[in-house]
Amino acid sequence: MNICVFLSAADLDERYTAPARDFAARLGKAGHTLVWGGSDVGLMKVVADGVEEAGGRLVGVSVDFLAAKTRPVADEMVVTKDLAERKAVLLAKSDAVVIMVGGTGTLDEATEILELKKHGHHTKPVVLLNTAGFYDGLKTQFRRMEEEGFLPVPLSDLVFFAEDGAEALAFLESYAV
Repeated sequence: MNICVFLSAADLDERYTAPARDFAARLGKAGHTLVWGGSDVGLMKVVADGVEEAGGRLVGVSVDFLAAKTRPVADEMVVTKDLAERKAVLLAKSDAVVIMVGGTGTLDEATEILELKKHGHHTKPVVLLNTAGFYDGLKTQFRRMEEEGFLPVPLSDLVFFAEDGAEALAFLESYAV
């Protein structure tokens, strides 16, 4: 599978990097390809290193203004003109999406992917990896949106909430069968 991972490029605490390394190793050992933002810094680097070390492939999709931070060696690297094109290419090159911890950029990517899925523009599985409870508040908000009629489809049809990398990958692999 080509698994797109949206995540932070920031240098983060071990409570986020250790689970990210674990997920990356699982992804690589299972023979999957990481499709990611292409950066060689922060959590993006941690995940790319882990996938590569475990034997997985790397497909990066960066953007012009971040091209200086791209990983020097990947199986494939695409540089887009803007963030909108980057998101479209990331989605096009993937079979599934995992949303890991991140800031406003990650949140933007996550909501766009979910909005596209809600409107039937893709049917790819989307997993929100809730490392260390990072997305507890967002999970609560999504549930409120569902309960109060803001989602025209069940939340469970849009996104699967996983508490760790093993659960996330197991869901994706069962979805692909």
